[in-house]
Amino acid sequence: MILYEIKVNYQRQTGEDNPGGVKETYLVEGLNCADVEKRLMEEIKTYIFGDCEVPSCKKVQFYDIIPSPEAENWFKARVELITIEDDGKERRQKVSVLVQATTIDHALKNLRTHMASLDCEIISIQKSPILEFYHAV
Repeated sequence: MILYEIKVNYQRQTGEDNPGGVKETYLVEGLNCADVEKRLMEEIKTYIFGDCEVPSCKKVQFYDIIPSPEAENWFKARVELITIEDDGKERRQKVSVLVQATTIDHALKNLRTHMASLDCEIISIQKSPILEFYHAV
């Protein structure tokens, strides 16, 4: 799965005929930036009022994505995976995990539950600017 973080600036109807500028970040699964930009525009076209620009599209990697359908927020966690190599040496690998949750406490609980079978340490967790995650069709 190739993921892209794409930032979009556009005018959005904010009520009573007054458009307001918004800057939003999305996570979209796709082949390349052109592909994900096209997919995203299809998804959000009903909200766009006026001009729309994509100032940024970059490939990102997540070790795992933990969805929670009832939650609105996304949190990015840094986790250090700990493994023991065949020669007995400890190996530590830092990875990013995206967790959907209502609060940071809920995100931490979901992350701990999901990663319980792995030997790992949670380094940090913070709210992500990602508004929505769109899977490939």
